[in-house]
Amino acid sequence: MNAYQNKKLWKYILLAFALIIASGSLFYTNYLARNIAKSERTRAQIWALSIKQVISADDNDFLPYVFAVRDSSAIPAIVTNEKGEFQYARGLDSTKTFIPPVPDAVKTKNTPTYDPSYFQAELETMKSQREPIKINLPRGYWLIYYKDSALLSQLKLFPYVQLSVIAVFLLLAYTAFNSSRKSEQNQVWVGLAKETAHQLGTPISSLMAWIELIKDKFNAEDDPLVAEMENDVKRLEIVADRFSKIGSKPKLEEHSVYDAIDDFVNYFKVRVSKNISFEVTGNKDLVAELNIPLFDWVIENLLKNAVNAIEGKGSIKVDIHTNKTKDQILIDVIDTGKGIPRSKFITVFQPGYTTRKRGWGLGLSLTKRMVENYHNGQIAVRDSELGKGTTFRIILKNIRYDG
Repeated sequence: MNAYQNKKLWKYILLAFALIIASGSLFYTNYLARNIAKSERTRAQIWALSIKQVISADDNDFLPYVFAVRDSSAIPAIVTNEKGEFQYARGLDSTKTFIPPVPDAVKTKNTPTYDPSYFQAELETMKSQREPIKINLPRGYWLIYYKDSALLSQLKLFPYVQLSVIAVFLLLAYTAFNSSRKSEQNQVWVGLAKETAHQLGTPISSLMAWIELIKDKFNAEDDPLVAEMENDVKRLEIVADRFSKIGSKPKLEEHSVYDAIDDFVNYFKVRVSKNISFEVTGNKDLVAELNIPLFDWVIENLLKNAVNAIEGKGSIKVDIHTNKTKDQILIDVIDTGKGIPRSKFITVFQPGYTTRKRGWGLGLSLTKRMVENYHNGQIAVRDSELGKGTTFRIILKNIRYDG
């Protein structure tokens, strides 16, 4: 298991623990809510019995106690008769509940009324939440509808608010930590790259001097082997220049995309197996803003990736064209290698991901950074089929429509 897969596994483990904690919090809160609901049901039953006692009581000395029991309940409730007609309410909006608990015999024309639509809405809510409590009276019966108290409603809502706050906090903390970690990684990358460029400088200068000495001593000005050595030393200079540019904004200039790719392919193909053929096709007139050393690095990484994917004989084709609106240059690097599983189309660009035993898993990650951060483009796996090959696509802005 490589470092990226190990990191991914730990993310899943932490997510599983977070889900367990969240589930435990919800379970415990629901447990408390159920117990409070049972308690409120009991209180509502006591309140119902107190109302019945008030209606049928003959002992006036006992009534104050009954009223105290009845009024001690803070549960919102509405009482209706068997016909569904409103009789009494408590614990509702005081600005809309005006009917006092007085017998019909003493009601007058001046008795305050109430808001029927409000009571009807509250009644429907209560019916949906709890079964009513039935009070049998000498003449018919009453039904007491009630709903969750404010405390119980808040308790039910509390875990979701709590989890939301925790989630926001964790998200902010993760974002800050991730940003700090990336910044630290970038500093390490930049420092390592610049130090590498610095270390390469001395041996490259020495190699150039040795080549000049060989030319003079053995009269090898036109020797093809010496010419190839010079090309390799120049390539080392370009590599050192690439590393020196990491961390700083590179200078972009207008270049023919076809010429830039064709020049590098011509250099690259003589340094790999003869069993692999190379072809550059497409529009030769497309122009983009490029930094040649860094753009060559992009193409080099894609070509090396393609070469490593080909087992035995194969071919690599680079096709350059535009989309329908011609405001983008599309560069497809097509190989006949072993292919990439569809589930790994995004993973291949992650640092540390590699299928090679001695690979570092940095090539495609650096390629993505150079295309997106330095050339304001895009790169993705356009298509791949196991055993048949892969197509990587680079998208750049087309600054001139000569084609």
